[in-house]
Amino acid sequence: MALGAIIELRQMQVEDVAKVMEIEQECFATPWHESAYLTEITNRSAYYIVACMDDVIVGYGGMWVIMDESHITTLGVAGEHRGKRIGELLLVGLLDEAMKRGAKRVTLEVRQSNAVAQNLYRKYGFIPAAIRRSYYTDNHENAVVMWNDDMNHADFRRKYSTLKQQLIQETSKLFSEGVV
Repeated sequence: MALGAIIELRQMQVEDVAKVMEIEQECFATPWHESAYLTEITNRSAYYIVACMDDVIVGYGGMWVIMDESHITTLGVAGEHRGKRIGELLLVGLLDEAMKRGAKRVTLEVRQSNAVAQNLYRKYGFIPAAIRRSYYTDNHENAVVMWNDDMNHADFRRKYSTLKQQLIQETSKLFSEGVV
């Protein structure tokens, strides 16, 4: 998916991992190891993408798709590029691929304190389903487990299509006007 020449989503490559690690360390108190990404990008059940702005990686996301279920494993955006809806573009890129691969359901964990991310996920049909106590090892914060069980439902597909079109139009406009 591309927004003109401004934002491009593409599959993560081995040569992207060093920049992804920089963003990972900025985003997460307990970052993954580089070897985890190198393993994930060769895993046939996994799908990892990067968001590029003028050929510079500014965000990334990943998931597993097993049978008819998808699990979003990570999503991060460089601090200087947050608030520009790049995380939402990454989420849409992951959901597009999940549906393409036949996933009917998608899940993820998010920090209980991360209201911004939870609101984004709710916008795309995720609902809180459980709490994983002390899930995050850096501070023993709880994780909210969120699910979207309706990715094949016609109502979800209509809403998703509308949200995706609005996102592309609004983001293209913001970037073309130099607002972000």
